[in-house]
Amino acid sequence: MYDNNSKKLSHLLRARFPYIYITTYEEDRVTKFIKSIALSKTEVKYPREVFTWTQSTGLKTDERIIPNTKSPARLIEYITKYENDSVFILYDFHVFFGGCKQCRPDTAVVRSLRDLIPTLKTGTTRKNIIFVSPELCIPDTLQKDIVLYDFPLPKMEEIKARLNKLISSNKAIDTENLNEEDKDKICKAALGLTMQEAENAFALAMVNDGKLSKNDIDIILGEKMQVIRKTGMLEYVLTDLGIEDIGGLDNLKKWLLKRNNSWSEKAKKYCIPAPKGVLVTGVPGCGKSLTAKAMSTIWQLPLLRLDLGKIFSGIVGSSEENMRKAISTVEAVAPAILWVDEIEKGLNGVSQANDSGVSSRIFGTFLTWMQEKTAPVFVIATANNIHQLPPELLRKGRFDEIFFVDLPTLQERKEIFKVHLTKRLKDDEVCAEVKPDDNLINKLAEMTEGFIGSEIEQVVISALCEAFFENRALRFSDFEKAVANTVPLSQTQKEQILAIREWANVRAVCASSKESIETYEQSDSLGKDISSARGGRRLDV
Repeated sequence: MYDNNSKKLSHLLRARFPYIYITTYEEDRVTKFIKSIALSKTEVKYPREVFTWTQSTGLKTDERIIPNTKSPARLIEYITKYENDSVFILYDFHVFFGGCKQCRPDTAVVRSLRDLIPTLKTGTTRKNIIFVSPELCIPDTLQKDIVLYDFPLPKMEEIKARLNKLISSNKAIDTENLNEEDKDKICKAALGLTMQEAENAFALAMVNDGKLSKNDIDIILGEKMQVIRKTGMLEYVLTDLGIEDIGGLDNLKKWLLKRNNSWSEKAKKYCIPAPKGVLVTGVPGCGKSLTAKAMSTIWQLPLLRLDLGKIFSGIVGSSEENMRKAISTVEAVAPAILWVDEIEKGLNGVSQANDSGVSSRIFGTFLTWMQEKTAPVFVIATANNIHQLPPELLRKGRFDEIFFVDLPTLQERKEIFKVHLTKRLKDDEVCAEVKPDDNLINKLAEMTEGFIGSEIEQVVISALCEAFFENRALRFSDFEKAVANTVPLSQTQKEQILAIREWANVRAVCASSKESIETYEQSDSLGKDISSARGGRRLDV
């Protein structure tokens, strides 16, 4: 069930690592896992007795409770004198390590643990101590003596076994319309949850209408969204945006469509490696974030947004643990899409001289994971200011491709106007004087040279607001007024856009199609200021 994880823990026990630290909320599940290793002659060669400890009950085994062991001092004294091979699982011991912002480590407890190390490493009996806690907190003086062990979230097989157990113990629940394929879909929806959270989600789905079917997947996803939101670092993004909502960017859309279902069994026949991810950079407001949201619909995969700013925490070691938790959660949900929005802002401390090293360690953890990850997680990172990104992130191997999103071409502006006009001009009274036809779209596209996608959307909204305020039908003059009152980003940030284009000329692939660019370059007044009219290599992907 745990494959490489059980092997790693058994090696740590056999190598007599004195202190092992596991960060998890799943006490029951991790205890069963540790027991399966410690009591197995196959795993550890010399089976060990397993003790558990909490402040409320003290030290105990499955058969007996050890008296007078509730205090840390008595606990450590008992461990020191115990003569048999054993593993001691200590719950919530982080409170003695300074586990809250207002607390300081208990120096007497920490000193006692350090004094115990020689006994654990070289004593005549084999003894290990495993700290199990929902949060990571290690005193500076023990950092060299404690090894961290990552306990994975439940896998598909474990969740399905628990679902079957729940169904068998609730005979009154109607599961007549539930087949094995539907069970797999329900369990897949619960990936990324702890076992207790998954069980709660299944129970909620059952009591909702007294039955369990594939229609309950939305209930489970709803619970999943809440749980992921509680982490404070990841957001489960629900979106109904599709590829038809993206105006232009044909090159980027074609690339994404070609790599759909790359994790399927059929793809394995072609020996296609799973795509790692893309970095989408360029002019702000031109559809980078929109593309990330549409990908979730195109690929029919969950979209998780990572907030790098929330990864950082004031407690020493917490930021690194936050990143590990975020990565393990995403991998548990896999196959999935991880969206890192405005990645340059989260990594802007990496190269600063006053950085304490936390940013560099977080960045290093993220880069290593991107390079070596085997879980089917596709990373889409967006960036407005490419010059703030560390060069290590941009080298080949991190991302499959770097796409540059430029100002919309004439054809792309037509497509963007078509998307927004079709979406908003639905009432016949509103459209009595202006029809959302090709004639209107062509005129508007020609009027808005240099406008970005979000500015085009605001032109449509402003025109509608004008008509609404005067309680009349929409007029073409409303669009003209909205355009006249807009100072586009291409004017206010002309120098920055030119600099981004120059960078992208040799380092990125243009997200727009080759044909769309070539028919527009002659009239692109902004583009004439640099040697190549538009940024990004013009490849047909």
